[in-house]
Amino acid sequence: MKLVLLKSVKMNLMDITKIFSLLQPEREEEDTDKGEKQTLHQAIYDNDSYTLNQLLRQECYKRFINSRSGWGVHGTPLRLAASCGHLSCLQVLLAHGADVDSLDVKAQTPLFTAVSHGHLDCVRVLLEAGACPGGSIYNNCSPVLTAARDGTVDILQELLSHGAEPNVKAKLPVWASNIASCSGPLYLAAVYGHLDCFRLLLLHGADPDYNCTDQDLLARVPEPRTLIDTCLYHNCDPEYIQLLIDFGANIYLPSIPLGLTSQDDKGVALLMQARAIPRSLLSQARLVTRRVLHQAGQLQAIDQLDIPPVLISYLKYKP
Repeated sequence: MKLVLLKSVKMNLMDITKIFSLLQPEREEEDTDKGEKQTLHQAIYDNDSYTLNQLLRQECYKRFINSRSGWGVHGTPLRLAASCGHLSCLQVLLAHGADVDSLDVKAQTPLFTAVSHGHLDCVRVLLEAGACPGGSIYNNCSPVLTAARDGTVDILQELLSHGAEPNVKAKLPVWASNIASCSGPLYLAAVYGHLDCFRLLLLHGADPDYNCTDQDLLARVPEPRTLIDTCLYHNCDPEYIQLLIDFGANIYLPSIPLGLTSQDDKGVALLMQARAIPRSLLSQARLVTRRVLHQAGQLQAIDQLDIPPVLISYLKYKP
């Protein structure tokens, strides 16, 4: 245990050092800035894309296009445009070569900022420009976790369509493994009552048992709470339980709370019914097919399968 903790501390110090090295302003910029940074930021704050474009045509301004400065939270001009939702300014900055994954003082990318503020159009443009859908490796959270918590299903769809991980975890230290094992986007969508996000995550391959594929993490937790357990504990609508069952959750993992019967809770009734009636062969075939495609990173290839359209719809959980 001591060696593990020492290793964890070492890695944390390395990450902190890396973050500070990334955020430290260039000395040359500090010595030569005569207000150009503030002028750039003012144009973005005013949503004046024309002026911004004219400024960036001049080298004395363009050299600060990725500089970290600003009001309140230090960040780049791109970060400011993303936080304000000023799409035209965002597009101008990208056209002039702004770093799409630049970090602010909290190690958050412009994409993370756009997701946090709910600016769908900015999210789309940043992703199309090559922004990492998972955000920064130096930040403890991720765009997917934020979208799942906030219930912004359109933004979540964009992130997942661009390859974001549906089983992503918040980055927490080893001693908080129990919390980390129950911090995936499915858990957040269930607890905050976002059924559309919950279903979308499952459609993109989120694990229906623990929303986790990290076996080392699960092994460190004596009794990790399953998603069905979580839904029952938080009195989620029975639709959540039914979706987990339909997407292949292990119905024998959850423990039914003492004193709770199927007459008391519709979710428990669904679970008990699923235990009493075996899955149909068609349902099992769907789960296996989707699992194989997901492992190959080809879930989107369902539409290309040489099978009748009615089966394609069934594989995609469409009515």
